[in-house]
Amino acid sequence: MLENFKYTDKEIDEIVKSLTVLVDTREKDNRHILDYFTKKNIPFKKKALSQGDYSFYIPKNDSLSIARDYYFDKEVCIERKGSLEEVSSNLSQQRDRFEKELSIYKGNMILLIENANYSDIIDGKYKTQYNKKSFWASLHSFWFRYKIPFEFMPNRDYSGVFIRGMFTYYLKNKLH
Repeated sequence: MLENFKYTDKEIDEIVKSLTVLVDTREKDNRHILDYFTKKNIPFKKKALSQGDYSFYIPKNDSLSIARDYYFDKEVCIERKGSLEEVSSNLSQQRDRFEKELSIYKGNMILLIENANYSDIIDGKYKTQYNKKSFWASLHSFWFRYKIPFEFMPNRDYSGVFIRGMFTYYLKNKLH
């Protein structure tokens, strides 16, 4: 694995620069994220992921003795939800499927919730009948039960920045 080698800071920067975001082929309504990646020249590749909506890989690089592509989708992923309404649907109407999906992943998963703040749950500012106390309690329970933190992204235009940042610093910490 990559972390078994000792890289210089310059080599680590080069590896991180080659980081290619994986986008699950079933991911919908993510034009804002893909546009950000394109605008910032962040490489991405659509691929069916077994878990999550986003992960990454490091492509083969002979100059750094990286003999093959290294995929991190079993280690770290981001599950993106476009709204509190989508999350509440997962927690109420599809809870068993959603909880099973979260429970089987053994890596580091982050639940990214767009177009919302934490206070929106507390204040019931979402368009479903899902009880706000149950909503709040379920998110916290999943965090501790499955070690899946949630991150709110009130302005979804920053989701691409968040995704790239999470993977960049996951990788940097793994290589140091």
